[in-house]
Amino acid sequence: MGIDTVKRFDRIVAILIQLQSKRIVRAQELADRFEVSLRTIYRDIRTLEASGVPIVSEAGVGYSIMDGYRLPPVMFTREEAGSFVAAEKLMQKFTDASLGAYHKSAMYKIKSVLRGKEKDWIAALESQVFIDPAQVLFNEKVPNALEVLFESIAEKKQVFLRYQSLQADCPSERYIEPVGLFHENNFWYVLGFCHLRKDYRQFRTDRMLAIQCSGKPFELIHGTIDEHRNKKTDRQKTKIRILVDRTVARYIKSGSKSYGFVSEKVKNDQIEMTFMSSDVVHGFPRWYMMFGDHAKILEPESLKVRVKELLKRTEDGL
Repeated sequence: MGIDTVKRFDRIVAILIQLQSKRIVRAQELADRFEVSLRTIYRDIRTLEASGVPIVSEAGVGYSIMDGYRLPPVMFTREEAGSFVAAEKLMQKFTDASLGAYHKSAMYKIKSVLRGKEKDWIAALESQVFIDPAQVLFNEKVPNALEVLFESIAEKKQVFLRYQSLQADCPSERYIEPVGLFHENNFWYVLGFCHLRKDYRQFRTDRMLAIQCSGKPFELIHGTIDEHRNKKTDRQKTKIRILVDRTVARYIKSGSKSYGFVSEKVKNDQIEMTFMSSDVVHGFPRWYMMFGDHAKILEPESLKVRVKELLKRTEDGL
């Protein structure tokens, strides 16, 4: 059997597994995953149909497997089984209490179908992997924030939110229509349409004081979270240039895009980094202070003044 034949067999099996994992799977989605042409996917689908798998196809929509068709439990490789350890540890630390409990229950079911060697592989790793998030991701008084948001997004029902923003002295109460969730800069955020502000806003889960599904249906059609996050903001942006020690620059690059990173230039033992930021009052200066003892602000002058103000507040609070 040639290597190409083996690769095709593995791909067809993987396509079958993916078809069982979702109600509808688009051909383009399969082509992107396996890095093959649409024509190849169409051929693989025909092979599955010829082997007796009842695939339903709808032009312009995608493929699905006829209801009621099931295969025996899938066998996992040792490496796939090992990946469950990382997934379980991440779910324990990076999700709320209720979703973490659901994932724990699901993991028991997954482990139950593993072969003996794979079970031993997982057991050997579980006690040797530890994850400690740098930030508190959820308010301990709101242990089911993600679960409520997932339900709201899936069922298109508004959420009642009691929220403490960084700038406000008192919490606010509002109804929002969650568009989606994302994890960025060590925090979970929900992006949604806020009926109080009549606009789209994003909210950090650790600042949520109370959350519950309201039962009220969405009033708007929102599109995807990627569409919203990729929109160009109309807010005025300020050009920022900073000079950072090269040894430090490598560690802040991963988070720099969230603060408007544009470009960089190497200057001896330092890196000149350029940003276009829409928040030179709160977000950028507070981020800069994390490594400011290894950096210098070149422009604008207003950013230097703002950082000095924040440092003065810090000194007064000591």
